[in-house]
Amino acid sequence: MYDNGTHVYTVEKSVKTDLFESHDHYNVDELLSDDHKLARDAVRDWVKAEVSPIIEDASEKAQCPLHLFKGLAEIGAFGPSLPEKYGCGGMDEIAYGVIMQELERGDSGIRSMASVQGSLAMYPIYRFGSEEQKMKWLPKMASGEIIGCFGLTEPDHGSNPAGMTTNIKDDGDSVILNGAKMWITNSPVADMAIVWAKNEEGRIKGVIVERGMKGFTTPEIHGKLSLRASITGELVFEDVRVPKANILPNVEGLKGPLSCLSKARYGIAWGAIGAAMDCYDSALRYSMQREQFGRPIAGFQLTQKKLAEMITEITKAQLLAWRLGSLANVGKATPAQISMAKRNNVNMALEIAREARQIHGGMGITSEYPIMRHMMNLETVLTYEGTHDIHLLITGMEVTGLNAFK
Repeated sequence: MYDNGTHVYTVEKSVKTDLFESHDHYNVDELLSDDHKLARDAVRDWVKAEVSPIIEDASEKAQCPLHLFKGLAEIGAFGPSLPEKYGCGGMDEIAYGVIMQELERGDSGIRSMASVQGSLAMYPIYRFGSEEQKMKWLPKMASGEIIGCFGLTEPDHGSNPAGMTTNIKDDGDSVILNGAKMWITNSPVADMAIVWAKNEEGRIKGVIVERGMKGFTTPEIHGKLSLRASITGELVFEDVRVPKANILPNVEGLKGPLSCLSKARYGIAWGAIGAAMDCYDSALRYSMQREQFGRPIAGFQLTQKKLAEMITEITKAQLLAWRLGSLANVGKATPAQISMAKRNNVNMALEIAREARQIHGGMGITSEYPIMRHMMNLETVLTYEGTHDIHLLITGMEVTGLNAFK
C-alpha cells in the first residue's frame, strides 16, 4: 500500500523469480572498472528484489510505484555523476550509464523516474544554478526527500522548443509565469519543476517553480498505453509569482534545456540496452525450454537467426555506449554523438522486443513475460527526449553541414 495523500494504491508482488542473467558476448565487462561493476551489480540486485516482483502489476494497473523513489535514492540513482559535495554519487559517466541500463532492464518507467530527477531536474541546478540554489536543492533531491520534474515540451511545441509560448514577465523582486507544459514525467507528484520560459525580451530562462505557489497545478495524464508504471502529467501556470531568486542565473537560451536533454539522452542510450537484454534473455531461455516437433525451438534455424541477430545488435550497442561514455568522461561527447547513440540503441531495443515476442509465440503477449511491457514502453522512448526522426536529422546536419530543420 502507498498513500501520499493524493495517490493511493496497492501493488501486488509476483511469485515469479527474476531469472535474468547478463549477456556479454564481447567481454565488454573487461572495459569496465571495479567501481562500474559494483554500481551495476548493486542496482541489478535492487531491481530483482524491488522492481521485478511488482512491475507487471503496477503496469497493468497503470499505477506508478511511488515508494520506489526512496529506494532509487538509496542506491544512488539520483544524480550519480554529480559531486559528492551536494550529496550525490561523484561517479563517472559510465557508472551513470550502467545504472540507467539496469534500471531500464527492470522497466523504462522506473528509469524515467530516475533520469528525470537526476538529469533534467538536478543537473540544470548543478550546471546553471547559483551555489545557494545547489545547496538548497541538490542534497534533498539526491536523498529523495524532494522530487523534481522538467518542463520544456508544450502542447503545441514538441520538436520545436524555440516556439514555446510559456513566458515570464518582470514584477519587482519576482516574475509572473504563464503557460503550460505537456508530457512531464513525475509532475503530478513533484515538489518542484525546472521550467523553461521566455522573458519579455524573448530570451529563454530556467525557473525553479515550487509546489504550493498559487496558480501552479500539475494535472495527471491518464489513458497511457505505454510507460504505464511511470506517472505523467502537465504543468499549468496561471499568473504564478516566482521569486527572482528561483531563476537559474548562469544560462540563457536553448543551450540550457538542450544540454539537460543531452544528459538525459545519454542515459537513455544506456538504458535501452537494459530493455533489450531483458527481452533477449527471456527469449533465449524460453526457446531452450519450449519444444515443438520433438525438440527445443532454439534448435531451429529461424529461431537461431533471431537470437544471433539480437545478441549482435546488443553487442554493437554496448560498444557504442561504452565509447560514448569514455568520451563523456573527458568532456568530448558531442550532442550529435549522443543523438546517434540514443536513436540507434532505442530502435535496436524495440526491434529486439518485437523479435522476442515472436519467439515467445502467444505467451509473448501475456504479462507472464516482460516482452509486451518493454515493447510498449520503448514505443514512447523512441519519441521522447527527441524523436527517432529528429535524431536522424541531427546526424544528417552533422555529416552534411546543412540544416534540414528549416
